[in-house]
Amino acid sequence: MKHFTLLSLVLAVIATLCVAKSPYQSVLQHSRIRGRQHGPNVCAMQQIQGTDKKYFTNCKQWYHRKICGKPTVITYECCPGYEKIPGEKGCPAALPLVNIYNTLGVVGATTTKMYSERAELQAEIEGPGSFTFFAPSNEAWAALPTEILDALVSNVNIELLNALHYHMVNRRLTSDDLKHGSSYPSMYQDFDVHIHHYPNGIVTVNCARLVKTDQHATNGIVHVVDRVITAITNNIHTFIDTDDDLETLRTAVAAAGLTTMLESDGHYTVFAPTNEAFEKIPPDTLNRILGDPVALKDLLNYHILKNMQCSESIVAGTPLETLQGTVLEVGCDGDQMTLNGKTIIGLKDQLGTNGVVHYINELLIPDSAKTLLELAQGSSVTTAAKMFVEAGLDSHLTGSEALTLLAPQNEAFKEDPAVTDELKTLLTNHILKEQLSSKSLYHGQVLETLGGLNLRVFVYRNNLCIENACIAAHDKTGRFATMFTVDKVLTPPSGTVMDVLKGDDRFSTLVGAIQTAGLTEMMNQPGTYTVFAPTNEAFSAMPAADLNKLLGNPTQLAGVLKYHIGKELLVSGGVGSHTRMKPLQGERLELSMMSLAMPASRRNYTVHVNKVPVTEADMMATNGVVHAVGSIIQPLPPKVMSDEPEAAKGARVFRHTSTVRTHRQAVKNDDLFQKVLRSHSSRTLSRTQ
Repeated sequence: MKHFTLLSLVLAVIATLCVAKSPYQSVLQHSRIRGRQHGPNVCAMQQIQGTDKKYFTNCKQWYHRKICGKPTVITYECCPGYEKIPGEKGCPAALPLVNIYNTLGVVGATTTKMYSERAELQAEIEGPGSFTFFAPSNEAWAALPTEILDALVSNVNIELLNALHYHMVNRRLTSDDLKHGSSYPSMYQDFDVHIHHYPNGIVTVNCARLVKTDQHATNGIVHVVDRVITAITNNIHTFIDTDDDLETLRTAVAAAGLTTMLESDGHYTVFAPTNEAFEKIPPDTLNRILGDPVALKDLLNYHILKNMQCSESIVAGTPLETLQGTVLEVGCDGDQMTLNGKTIIGLKDQLGTNGVVHYINELLIPDSAKTLLELAQGSSVTTAAKMFVEAGLDSHLTGSEALTLLAPQNEAFKEDPAVTDELKTLLTNHILKEQLSSKSLYHGQVLETLGGLNLRVFVYRNNLCIENACIAAHDKTGRFATMFTVDKVLTPPSGTVMDVLKGDDRFSTLVGAIQTAGLTEMMNQPGTYTVFAPTNEAFSAMPAADLNKLLGNPTQLAGVLKYHIGKELLVSGGVGSHTRMKPLQGERLELSMMSLAMPASRRNYTVHVNKVPVTEADMMATNGVVHAVGSIIQPLPPKVMSDEPEAAKGARVFRHTSTVRTHRQAVKNDDLFQKVLRSHSSRTLSRTQ
């Protein structure tokens, strides 16, 4: 029996823990946990410095100590329903259970209590019944515009009584009953009050935040709210239709066919651009969008959230999905609501029966309504955009052609280059003849440019590249075309690997060596070679006698050269922190991307192959790629790894020494690398390693 009782207790505890809590109850529980060191029933609150605004604290807010970007101070107060007892720690006593009228005084809503008496509501909220009273705080009444407050108190038997009845529901509703998106008929002509219960624990009624919840009374329950709410009778479309400041928006909504949607049931949030916001847009851009039903619908849907978001529900930046399918970051800065980090929201929380309207003074244009040029001008490729215009290619970037633009980011240019005929041709080959998505690209795919060239796609573990240029940001998909932001100016292939080497005086010794070794035909035939090409200086660093002997032995020379040629095509963007490549002859090449400190706190990343730096990367050829190196590449010694305990150090050192000795012996047996090791360049390399 004892074991059965214990088991029952355990199951009861588990069941209690597993019961789903509302977001409000979860944040209240966290505040209780943070406040328990101060005694029973104490809740930690975060108060924004310099204001009276307080919030129960969730875990994230507790550690950040910020709400709406402003620092907070922690205060400790009695949790809802409890009070202090002089001389005792915490808040051990439950508040006395009295009627709603007296509860208003207990919870600090004394102005609401006073107006209830003036409006002759006292008898009703003292008498029998089961009510929920959303009671405005004293500060909420003080914040009302003078003319509205005067109108209420000058006609207490009708206006004030009606206003108070609209704050009441004829049933008891706890915070757990206040479900997100629910509505309840008020006691003023059954006009609904609209509830939203957000994931961060904030609960609102008609966008007024509940600041003190679940204050129980003998005849109901009181929730203190931070503003006086007013009856809602019209939908969002009616609201837009009757405001002269939204005249342009009204016209656009009708042209896009969105009237019916904004009149239908729902919980929308509309960021409504004012007439002034539309006037800030260049006329050509605005007229183009207004004349394009698809772009216009995307534009308007980008201003509408799928869910109702009151300003009081926002305590930090949050990405929220729009009807257009992308997201807006809705946040706050102090008492200002922000959109994508900008304080462009003016009038807030204009409520309709199917949502809320916030006025904005800046039009938001989604990528899907933009031309290629507009996509480029609004991102990190403004230098490239300017160059495309100067090259006379703007007609392709502003028209309705289905294209893909490869736009180098600004960092790809050391300075704004002059647009020559050669550069114009190069830029033409940055425009692909079809609209693509980077997610649909595959390794080995061939893409045709407006200039008539074919470009290859390379898919690496860490990158997706088109020739030497790798994609550096998410696609931007415009109205008709797409933009890929790439990390470099594209280098189209110019002949075979042999053509590339012959066209560069730095490789004249290498070209002769290739011919001597009988590799010319291979370097000209189709393939996917990666050539680490030693410059003339790399060869001249060897002792003259050794170099002459090497160049005079075609078989040995071919072996050396094949160790410098990888079997796959690897551009610099495909090199990770540790990349291996199989050479045509030899075991492996070890590649890495190493960073060098640069002035002005910038960093430059250089490819290294077997610890030899690549001096110039990504000289593209039709059958491969050439990377220049300043030293002859030699194999790395084998790595020795061991997890043996401290006691085995002696044996480990012996084995390591033996391994190195064996490796040295193997190198000595290889006449080629014996000479290389004795060369000046190799001695220099060993010291730098």
